[in-house]
Amino acid sequence: MPDALETLQRQHLAALERRYADRLDALGYDGVLIYSGHPTLHYGDDQHASFQSYGHFQHWTGQAGLAHSWVLVRPGRPTVCFFHAPDDFWHLVPSLPDEAWVEHLEVITGRFDTAPEVKVDRLAVIGDVSPQMVSALGADCNPPALLKALDEGRVRKSEYEIACLSEANRMALRGHRAAREAFLAGDSELDIQLAYLKASRQRESEVPYGNIIGLGAHGAVLHYQHYDHLSPASRRSLLIDAGCRYRGYCADITRSWPGPDADPAFAALVPAMHEIKQQLVAALAPGIGFVELHEQMHRLLGALLVDSELVIGSAEAAVTQGVTRAFCPHGLGHLLGIQVHDVAGRIAADGSPLPPPNAHPALRLTRELEAGMAVTIEPGLYITPMLLEPLKSEPAAREINWKLVERLAPHGGIRIEDNVVVTQTQPRNLTAENE
Repeated sequence: MPDALETLQRQHLAALERRYADRLDALGYDGVLIYSGHPTLHYGDDQHASFQSYGHFQHWTGQAGLAHSWVLVRPGRPTVCFFHAPDDFWHLVPSLPDEAWVEHLEVITGRFDTAPEVKVDRLAVIGDVSPQMVSALGADCNPPALLKALDEGRVRKSEYEIACLSEANRMALRGHRAAREAFLAGDSELDIQLAYLKASRQRESEVPYGNIIGLGAHGAVLHYQHYDHLSPASRRSLLIDAGCRYRGYCADITRSWPGPDADPAFAALVPAMHEIKQQLVAALAPGIGFVELHEQMHRLLGALLVDSELVIGSAEAAVTQGVTRAFCPHGLGHLLGIQVHDVAGRIAADGSPLPPPNAHPALRLTRELEAGMAVTIEPGLYITPMLLEPLKSEPAAREINWKLVERLAPHGGIRIEDNVVVTQTQPRNLTAENE
């Protein structure tokens, strides 16, 4: 058990207890019971869907796959974890990890298919629970004001959380290196996925999100969800968006690689997109609006489209006429933490909503940056016929090099994504530190 990390976890837990006490007191609660959740059955089947523990439960324990367990927080009293580990000969019973939270919390091991008995005057229960499930407790079920306050408490990361995010990046990058080697060796998407999992030491059910392994034109499908079993006839490009989880905290990294059969014009675009990513990372600072950074991405992308001769007109016109949005329809990035798309990205610190601009509806982070936030920065450039074809009937059609678009279409697209922590001084790029 790394001593430095365990010290950081104890500090993290002590800060959590203080924060919860403040939130509960402000809202008039004497305690909150947090449910980890439980797997659900596929309809008409006896097999369960993949499961992930509730984020606020993981915030205390880091246990991403622990079901039927509970954390009870009562200000001024020890925090309790009801650790579900029943006698069972069908499945291996969960065991407690060698981590500081096991000593810091009062852990009660047993069977907790139903909520444990809790005696406090006013109790809230949060998680995937129904009012019927906790009716005997006389508790408030998922009160919105409390959920909003606790979500806000996860926006700025502790030193312990940043250390976990960094380790998740280190583990994920081992997989990315193995995936690139498999691609250059001529392997299929499925083989590349298996190489990634082996190198990052994960089962497919443990990754924080479904890995995207797109060869060639598949790289233009933003959330491409398949793994082709056959090796490609030509190795033009690989886009791999793949992560890892460490103690509940997620890495979310994307890399694009030109292959030996890549068009030189595509191969030149990949380092250019890295440079755009570097400029955007360098701009991260407290007080900067993420919407402003997203718009800066479009200006930089417009300039690249002109420099690469994909666009014949001006960079400014490429932005104003919607050309850059056709080449990059997604947001610049999002908050990162226990959840890959972490909570409260569109909610201001005062609780007011911050919806995305009409021109950028996919943007998941719309608030001003603060020190301690962990974010992804992921500019992209894709040749997606569905998005580009409508431009042929617009005035912008005259400014697009359609012959070059056609040449590059078999390469799919490029996305470069790093995981970065905002600080009071220079941004800390966890991906670059571990690369």
